Amino acid sequence: MAKLAGAVVVMLAALSAGACTTTAGQGGGFAGSGLQAAVPPAGMTPAQGAAYCSTLAQTYAEYVGSVPGWLGGNFSGGEAADLDARVAIAQCQDGNYAGGIPTLQQKLRDARVPVPPPPV
Repeated sequence: MAKLAGAVVVMLAALSAGACTTTAGQGGGFAGSGLQAAVPPAGMTPAQGAAYCSTLAQTYAEYVGSVPGWLGGNFSGGEAADLDARVAIAQCQDGNYAGGIPTLQQKLRDARVPVPPPPV
């Protein structure tokens, strides 16, 4: 029994040590941390990608679904943003504009909301 308890303690210690290790980047829980290089869509600078992502997210939040505060929105009730839109907004916050912009554009089209034009 003592060997089993010792093995459990060792396994729990290994698991807790692994849980404390984090990695930056997409999917790493560091949205907007700046720890990963920005990935703008073709033909856009990172600043243009960030601004356009922000415009799309605001348009989505205004006309389609509420975006929670932890994604930069102002949750005021109503229908919540779907998972794909929340992931796209998180990608934008993480600097992956090339991943977030097309999804947000499609979500707006699906909801029959005019898509704001990209920056020139």
